[in-house]
Amino acid sequence: MTIGSSQNNEHAPPMEPGSARFFTGLRRGLRRKCPNCGHGLAFSGYLTVRETCECCDHKLGEYRCDDAPPYFTILVVGHLVVPGALAVEQSGAPSLALQLGIWIPVTLILTLCLLPFIKGGVLGLQWAMGIRG
Repeated sequence: MTIGSSQNNEHAPPMEPGSARFFTGLRRGLRRKCPNCGHGLAFSGYLTVRETCECCDHKLGEYRCDDAPPYFTILVVGHLVVPGALAVEQSGAPSLALQLGIWIPVTLILTLCLLPFIKGGVLGLQWAMGIRG
């Protein structure tokens, strides 16, 4: 098979250097797009990864990103919420009920908003590094 042939081998890595492939996969994944083509949607629901891309027929279901996205989401949300809670506590010492009324919803909203994007980023990184199954 020559470089200019029209056959598509979906398991062959694209002709990119390692770092370019890494950042391409991460960028496409964070946008929740197919890491292979960057056009099709990688998710069919909130967190459900499509079996195949609708544009390039790349098998997205082979990537297993189950445990890493919640871990990274907790890491990011924790680094945003804890300093905020400590800063509010030090500046005004509001009541515990007010603190809970603020920080529990903020934590839930941030977690639910960030989780699909972080899962897409992990999917893109797995594509870039060739990690399947």
